Amino acid sequence: MTRVLYPGSFDPIHNGHLELIEVASSLFDDVVVASIGNPQKTTGLFSLAERGEMIAESVAHLANVRATTYSSLVVDLAREVEADFIVKGLRAVSDFESELQQSQMNFAISGVHTMFIPSATEHSFVASKWIREIARFGGNVSSMVPAPVATRLKEAFS
Repeated sequence: MTRVLYPGSFDPIHNGHLELIEVASSLFDDVVVASIGNPQKTTGLFSLAERGEMIAESVAHLANVRATTYSSLVVDLAREVEADFIVKGLRAVSDFESELQQSQMNFAISGVHTMFIPSATEHSFVASKWIREIARFGGNVSSMVPAPVATRLKEAFS
């Protein structure tokens, strides 16, 4: 059995994330999606618990995917969940540059390899920060996020 860890802030999870999760679900036996509490980022729109709930609701249709939250090093969580690999998505070349360095550091301190999955063209422009900004000003993001997320965004900005 091959288990992978897909970490991210997921504030909020969007269809680009969901696409990567669905691809990972089809490639690997077990996928753990983990929302992180990142001290380098400013306070998010949603709490860590809320992000975990939205992830769980958004991946409920995938039997081999589970959601969790954490506030430690990704490699510590990878060891804790016994992940064989860390999975990261790539939208653009600029993503690769930073993700490659992070994957090399993670490997150096843990021996856990990172696998990259490129996003489909239709989702390559979607980013959580843009979703938050559009929703904040009353824009419709329902085509870019899972239904449970669209509902929570409306509630957050009503």
